[in-house]
Amino acid sequence: MTTYEGGCTCRQVRYRMTSRPMFVHGCHCTWCQRETGSAFATNAMIEADRVESIGEITPVMVDTPSASGKGQRIWRCPNCQVALWSNYAGSGDRVRFVRVGTLDAGHGLEPDIHIFTSTKQPWVVLPPGARAVPEFYKPSELWPADSRERFAALRKQ
Repeated sequence: MTTYEGGCTCRQVRYRMTSRPMFVHGCHCTWCQRETGSAFATNAMIEADRVESIGEITPVMVDTPSASGKGQRIWRCPNCQVALWSNYAGSGDRVRFVRVGTLDAGHGLEPDIHIFTSTKQPWVVLPPGARAVPEFYKPSELWPADSRERFAALRKQ
C-alpha cells in the first residue's frame, strides 16, 4: 500500500494518507488563488477515513465562504495556521481535499487535471500534454474506474 505523510510548518500537526488519492486537481480559480496566496492550489481528493492524524495536536476547522456560496471547511494547524485540507459542501465530510504542498518532499503527486484555467494566471505555463479545462468537468468522464468506484462507495455510506 502506498502512504504519504505530511504536516504543517511547525510540525505539530502531522498526518498520513493511507492510499493514493482518488484524483488530484490543480485549481486555478480566483478563490483558490486568494485562499493560498499563490497562483493555484493543488488538492488531492481522498476519503476522510484514509487520512490519519499522527502528530502531537489535531487540526482545527475554520468555516469560510466559497465561490459556490455553500462554504468550505478548512482544517488548519492551531499554532502556525497552515491549511492542511478542506472539505467542500458537494462532498461533505467524507472527502478531504488535502493540500499537496503540505505533504513531505518527494510526494510525487502531480495534478491529474488543471481546472478553472479560464482564470489561470497568464504567466503560469502548464506542462505539455497536461489535461486542462476552462472551468470544471464531469468526474464520470475523466476519473479512472477505481476512483469512480471509491467515490460511489462513499455515497452509499
